Amino acid sequence: MQKVLKVSTILSWFNMIVWGLVAVMGILGALLAGNLSFLVITFLTGVTVLHSYAALQLHKSIKDPAVPLGNQTPVGIRFMGFIALFFGVLYIGDGVGLLQSTQDIAKLMQPQMPPQAKDLDLNKLLRATGIFSLVTGICIAVNVFLNFRLLSWYLFSRENEIK
Repeated sequence: MQKVLKVSTILSWFNMIVWGLVAVMGILGALLAGNLSFLVITFLTGVTVLHSYAALQLHKSIKDPAVPLGNQTPVGIRFMGFIALFFGVLYIGDGVGLLQSTQDIAKLMQPQMPPQAKDLDLNKLLRATGIFSLVTGICIAVNVFLNFRLLSWYLFSRENEIK
């Protein structure tokens, strides 16, 4: 269980930092553009941040039994976890799709590129985007599964302590 806890902690911190930066950029983009629809997208990326924060609270309670877990934290881990898992699967599919058809997408995008971007290697950019999407999607999905497992183990051990 210690290895699962360590991997989950690392993934939770990774997800919180990466998707926290994405959320901050989304908020800044919404403010600069004056378009509030960016805020909806920012909320959706913020779900991963919220799930990671709740997971870190769970990890703290597992490591130190004297620290109680909040009443709403298990519900938050489950609810935010399912939404985050949905986005993780979407990011995995997006990454696989980009990596499989990088050249075709680059050919479609080439005529729409502005003249200033003529020196840009679109294949490398799309490949890097696909790899980023695939890696972050896997990190989200694995983290959610591990946190679900840790939560069920924590709740089971708490029930047995009370009896």
